Amino acid sequence: MSKLIGNAVFGQSGGPTSVINASAAGVFQEALKQENIVKVYGAAHGIRGILDEVLYDIGQEDSKELDLLKTTPSSALGSVRYKLANPDKDDTDYKRILEVFKKYNIRYFFYNGGNDSMDTCNKISKFMQKAGYECRVMGVPKTIDNDLWATDHCPGFGSAAKFIATTTMEIFLDARVYDTPMITVLEVMGRNAGWLTAATALAASKGYGPDLIYLPEVPFSMEKFLSDVEKVYKKNGKVIVAVSEGCKNEQGRYIPEMVKDNLAKDAFGHAQLGGAASVLAEAVKEKFGTKVRGIEFSLMQRCAAHIASLTDINEAYMAGQEAVRAACAGITDKMIAFERVSSNPYKCVTKLVNLSDVANTEKKLPAEWIINDGTFVSDDFVQYALPLIQGSPEYTLEDSLPRFAQLKKVLAKPE
Repeated sequence: MSKLIGNAVFGQSGGPTSVINASAAGVFQEALKQENIVKVYGAAHGIRGILDEVLYDIGQEDSKELDLLKTTPSSALGSVRYKLANPDKDDTDYKRILEVFKKYNIRYFFYNGGNDSMDTCNKISKFMQKAGYECRVMGVPKTIDNDLWATDHCPGFGSAAKFIATTTMEIFLDARVYDTPMITVLEVMGRNAGWLTAATALAASKGYGPDLIYLPEVPFSMEKFLSDVEKVYKKNGKVIVAVSEGCKNEQGRYIPEMVKDNLAKDAFGHAQLGGAASVLAEAVKEKFGTKVRGIEFSLMQRCAAHIASLTDINEAYMAGQEAVRAACAGITDKMIAFERVSSNPYKCVTKLVNLSDVANTEKKLPAEWIINDGTFVSDDFVQYALPLIQGSPEYTLEDSLPRFAQLKKVLAKPE
């Protein structure tokens, strides 16, 4: 493939993570070095920023601020949940994207996100090819849910798992302060895959974890749940339950839908989850009449940069770097993925997978890792996850508070 000279644009999409900006730093710092890439742009709020022509000139940013992105949570450029239509039915957005790409001479497009974002990447790449516009498109993986197909794990998962495991251990100790009975229900993110909820087993491996774990991979039964809790309660007088927000019954209804119909939907048609802990806590309180706490980890799971995994940060950064290097080498229509070479000692390398294979395909927790009649996970998961939560970064502090990246966000000018 011939050498392609032009500008690059990077966007962030979907739910943020504590390390998504590390991938941004990897893309930006590597792209600024490449002789093929003249200018580097950041799109405000993902694909929306391209459609609205709100692009930032990353070349105008201070190098120190780009470095600080590695330990800055959330999406520095702003994120979005915007679903592109099927181009065969409505190509309005695609024509607009092509118009902007031509106007800014964008020949490299990097998109950072999960399943839906890889679908967006794939659609844009195919449209550009059909239109005869040479543009190399690369997906940079991101999701705390760890549910992207064809990769051992996803940037964002390790740090979220570390937060969940640590917080579970802290809650365990607090829930045992008093000599009175108590039941605690922890709600963890994860739409259709139980990787994050399973991370509470890391706490259990240290003796400070839940008694019961419920995952989306196993149909949820309220009757069985109450029976499981009762067995532990009668034996110990204390119960800690970890439940995924994505748990559904045999009829496909989420736990909150068991008491409330018609959950709100996002742009992709996904139900907006949350509230499972409160529903279950109320059911437990009604049955046992004891003190109950329902705790929803909520946004803290994805923004807790103060306890991020150094391994996760380094791999997120590497994913961004490798996406740029691959594109400049002539590769397109791929997503960066991870392949585990060994767990002890831990070694991981990157590989390339087809966007079309990754788009909208979910990776579930292996069935053989789910044990105890669907209420816990095996040590295989613990051994899988432990290497991903290792290490703590060196943080830049001001007055003992974190110093996050402060981008100038200078608006780009067309060619």
